[in-house]
Amino acid sequence: MKTLHLIRHAKSSWKNLELSDLERPLNNRGKQACRIMALPIWEAGCRFENVFCSPSKRTRSTIKRLIKNMPENDIQWHVSDDLYCFHVNLLLDWCGKLDDSLESVVIVSHNPGLTDLINRLCDEHVDNLPTCGYAAIELPADSWQQITRHRGQLSRFLYPKLF
Repeated sequence: MKTLHLIRHAKSSWKNLELSDLERPLNNRGKQACRIMALPIWEAGCRFENVFCSPSKRTRSTIKRLIKNMPENDIQWHVSDDLYCFHVNLLLDWCGKLDDSLESVVIVSHNPGLTDLINRLCDEHVDNLPTCGYAAIELPADSWQQITRHRGQLSRFLYPKLF
């Protein structure tokens, strides 16, 4: 059994239109959402093992702020340039290259890729993984290369407006 924990970056700022997409920071609402979501994500069973994050400023800020508000905050995370993507097939390719010794992986990335990944892997349909939203998917597979369409179980789906 494999588990994917998906976190969409928190709300970002469009205040400075001269910034590249990679450099957009979180806005105040996004910062507050990280504080609100940290404990519910932890209580949902995500222990932030094997955390991989897009290189964008908003995803890196999201994971830093979530960790800061966790019961345990000595959590290591890694930037993966390949997670700065917006297409489900790129995310599936990335997952297929994971080491099979990893049972649980956290991905902090972007939409529409994350929402499409949920819909590709699970039987249920979600319209949108909101900013700072969290989804956990249980996958009946021994290898990350074996994860296939509509075989996963969406076990958690949390977002800031729930709290």
